[in-house]
Amino acid sequence: IADRREGIGVCGWILVSLSFVLVLITFPISIWACIKVIREYERAVVFRLGRILSKKAKGPGLILILPCTDTFIKVDLRTVTCNIPPQEILTKDAVTTQVDGVVYYRIHSAVSAVANVTDVHSATFLLAQTTLRNVLGTQSLAQLLAGREEIAHSIQAILDSATEQWGIKVARVEIKDVRIPVAMQRAMAAEAEAAREAKAKIVAAEGEMNASKALKQASMVLSESPAGLQLRYLQTLTALAAENNSTIVFPLPINMLE
Repeated sequence: IADRREGIGVCGWILVSLSFVLVLITFPISIWACIKVIREYERAVVFRLGRILSKKAKGPGLILILPCTDTFIKVDLRTVTCNIPPQEILTKDAVTTQVDGVVYYRIHSAVSAVANVTDVHSATFLLAQTTLRNVLGTQSLAQLLAGREEIAHSIQAILDSATEQWGIKVARVEIKDVRIPVAMQRAMAAEAEAAREAKAKIVAAEGEMNASKALKQASMVLSESPAGLQLRYLQTLTALAAENNSTIVFPLPINMLE
């Protein structure tokens, strides 16, 4: 379209002139067929004798067309939500999953969207499905679950470069849900539980080791001060008496334990 050099020809100019004369003869009745209203979020691609009248779409507001030689197509420039249905995907580590997503895009060039592709919305929808399957097929299940944002950005970049010649700008791609088979969910739950138990045992062992070191240091300190052992004994009795109401009887003086 940008490189066209041929005009509508002599016959075309004759038809345009006749159409213009017909509009003048039937004025002001013909004004209702010549004036069209284009909304703020729309653009009109005007064709004159089958050729695009201008490299840039017209609108918004009022536009003038010749009723006999001109036709136009309205293009909506608002953001479109493309809901990708669940896709059966085999990941890199041979796990079958179902993944669905959503793509947000808009048309930034109405002329390209009309002239370069038959149905721009259907083409974008099918391309989004194929790209989602191709990209997720190269990822493992762990990467798919942990790196959704990076995968979404990768899909967005691929779609944006592929749909640029269609006048499409991909604004955002999101992966909504990843469905895993029930057997795989049970296996992953068992693996996670085993990992948590192993981690708990390691933490408990480290706690026992640290406690033994602390008890060793405490015993060394108490061995240097005999009175400290009596004070610690009395503190222990105080703690027991605070928790349980009981009477404590000393069978013999504590210093006789030496």
